[in-house]
Amino acid sequence: MHLIKKYANRKLYDTTEKRYVTMKHISGMIKSGNDVTIIDNESGEDLTSSIVSSLMGRDSGETDESLSSSLLIQLFRKGSGALTDYAKKYFSIWQNAFTLAEDELDHMLKSLVKNNEISKIEGSRLKQEIMGFTSSLKSWISEMVDKRINEVLNVMNLATRDQFANLTQRISSLEKKIAELEAQNRQESEKL
Repeated sequence: MHLIKKYANRKLYDTTEKRYVTMKHISGMIKSGNDVTIIDNESGEDLTSSIVSSLMGRDSGETDESLSSSLLIQLFRKGSGALTDYAKKYFSIWQNAFTLAEDELDHMLKSLVKNNEISKIEGSRLKQEIMGFTSSLKSWISEMVDKRINEVLNVMNLATRDQFANLTQRISSLEKKIAELEAQNRQESEKL
């Protein structure tokens, strides 16, 4: 377990290895399977979700094949419910990032209005424009998560609910036929 402290000057210090690290180093640790927790040195706030979220954005240039295979391995290890958990956690990370960004935007706009750099109307208009963009981005992220889940399900070649119900019905029908044949066989054996 690596405990990493983020300082006000944006430097990151790995308390386990007793050295400063970069985002690239943290990305490598996570990819190699190390558990990583990142906290704000002053407040003690857990920053892991937001940092990992930004790392995911940076690593988006990675090939889909390596992402898919690592995701498939994780899902296989964790079982069938892991895919839903993954989607919820991933979306939650983005939701938290947007909430933090909206809070920061409110703070910044209030400061600009207070310092008479912009009017309340301009601040309100600016917030609406930014929030409109944020809403579009949220929709896009949601669509991408859904698309990724469907891709993973297709690659995993899992049966759909309808296919599973059909298979269950066919098994029940076959069990009934076997029972009938066994009963018929017993009757013929008794006649002999």
